[in-house]
Amino acid sequence: MTDDDPSEGSDLDALVRRVDPDRWLSSRFIADPGLRADVTAIYAYDHELARARRVASNPLLAEIRLAWWREALDEIYQGRPVRRHPTAQALAAAVARHALPRDPLEAMIDARIRELDPADHDALQWAGDTAGSAAVLAARILDPAGPADAARAAGAAWALARHHPSSVREALAAARAHAQRLRVAAFPAIAHAALAPNPDASELAKRLRLTWAAMRGRI
Repeated sequence: MTDDDPSEGSDLDALVRRVDPDRWLSSRFIADPGLRADVTAIYAYDHELARARRVASNPLLAEIRLAWWREALDEIYQGRPVRRHPTAQALAAAVARHALPRDPLEAMIDARIRELDPADHDALQWAGDTAGSAAVLAARILDPAGPADAARAAGAAWALARHHPSSVREALAAARAHAQRLRVAAFPAIAHAALAPNPDASELAKRLRLTWAAMRGRI
């Protein structure tokens, strides 16, 4: 990856707070700092994939950036030295500590590649494969024995609220139904879905909404 993000080399928690405040806020409900850092690594990875299209001058260059991340996954899962990039290093550590599966991480790349072609863009599938996959991985980190796949719908609903608001109502209903299967430990992986009904609220309003959702255990 030739052009450096100014955030590279900085603290990932600060990066996620800046670029992904909703999920950063939801991660504050993770009491264990090690688990919180590993969940933050997933969000930083999602950010790096999302920015591939934004910083590239054409789709081919965006694909090259995404291929760079697929190669990073090869290094992580083949036990080879992982490239010196703060997000790649943090992701490798999270994968190792929690035996995270590769498929959701690959799905996140594939969704961003499809995003480059407007004719190949299904909003619900895109949301499920991006933020939905991130929620599944976060839930697995927080509750390894729980039904992590139940977090996918909540992550998707949050993404739709930000990018495809017309699709949110039905997605949020599905998210709430699936969320009932998750155990308390996994709730921070989906807490940000509680912000879907009003994605443009102030930070204070979001904090209050998340606190209320956490107290009730419902999004």
